[in-house]
Amino acid sequence: MAVPPPPRPVTHPADRTGPTEPAGPAATGARPEPPGRSPAASSYVRPRRRDRWEAPAAARRNALHAGAWWLWALGLATAASRTTNPLLLGLIVGVAGYVVAARRTAAPWARSYGAFVKLGLVVIGLRLLFSMLLGSPIPGAHVLFTLPELPLPAWAQGIRFGGRVTAEQLVFAFYDGAKLAALLICVGAANALANPARLLKSLPAALYEAGVAVVVAMTFAPNMVADVVRLRTARRLRGRPTGGVRAILQIGLPVLEGALERSVAVAASMDARGYGRSAHVPALVRHTTNVLTLGGLLGVCAGTYGLLAAEGAGYGLPVLLIGLAFALGGLRLGGRRSVRTRYRPDRWGVRAWLVSASGAAVAALMIYAGSVDPEGLRPGVVPLVAPGLPLWPAAAVLIGLLPAVVAPVPPKEG
Repeated sequence: MAVPPPPRPVTHPADRTGPTEPAGPAATGARPEPPGRSPAASSYVRPRRRDRWEAPAAARRNALHAGAWWLWALGLATAASRTTNPLLLGLIVGVAGYVVAARRTAAPWARSYGAFVKLGLVVIGLRLLFSMLLGSPIPGAHVLFTLPELPLPAWAQGIRFGGRVTAEQLVFAFYDGAKLAALLICVGAANALANPARLLKSLPAALYEAGVAVVVAMTFAPNMVADVVRLRTARRLRGRPTGGVRAILQIGLPVLEGALERSVAVAASMDARGYGRSAHVPALVRHTTNVLTLGGLLGVCAGTYGLLAAEGAGYGLPVLLIGLAFALGGLRLGGRRSVRTRYRPDRWGVRAWLVSASGAAVAALMIYAGSVDPEGLRPGVVPLVAPGLPLWPAAAVLIGLLPAVVAPVPPKEG
């Protein structure tokens, strides 16, 4: 007679160590899968569909043109040059800083914005210092303190060193220094956002040689500093002194030798790529190019002066546009001498137009506001009054935030 097997103990599913059969739909209470559909397909999560106007992730194929960043920054700088209101200037700096924080990359040049901000603060401090030491033509009734005044010879009449310092002259100096600081910070924003190598590649063919010379000159100093650091580290490891005149002379010769070797290598590589070769251009085209380029540059200078001056806003913009048209025509004709080719040239797309147009809109509206409401853009200091914030010029400055929405999003660090 066979002995029956012992009864199998009942255990909790969590205590089982061996493979278990998956629970069916009836046991779990889940809805049964339709026939022909695998469980892996049911766990697939469809990616979020990107909106049509949402900024895409930055890549090589859709990177924003470097010239668009410069046009946007120059538009903000033009707007800053039209006002001395510290509230509007602070708003312009805030707009530039927000766009830089939202759209700058992890490249080395993207860290230059902080240096320009510090330079702007130094400019404000120097402007206040010079106003206290050298005086100001602004009359004032609120004397803060009096500095010792040095007597100057008769031929230096009209100039004083020291004397009384009034609140009006300090406020006026602060307004002027803040305007110059805002200009520098706008230029710093363009430096932090625009790739200098891609900007060089986008230059017209007539300016390519000058652009290459500028880039080579700008890269010479960092390479020399790196050589000095490397040689000083090597001398320190060998137990040799790194300071003093003798050490400097011993380090200077290898540094100059390395700079010469790099110059020869760069010249050889440029010659191998056909740099400097030019095509034959008729004499009439050359003369026309010179006339258009020279006339265009003079027009740009006159128009820029008209925009920056308080009295020339009426003729500044038309003269600037005419000068730009002449200069572009001259550069177009001058590019016929260049036989270089461009590998994967940057394209000026819709987003580049939006970014550059936002800066131009800020500049145009601020110029218009200067003719409509000059007191709001240039608050007075005699009598001393608190500056107010004009609403629609402030709203015009906020148009400069458009690049933070439409420009491609750079990849995050780490």
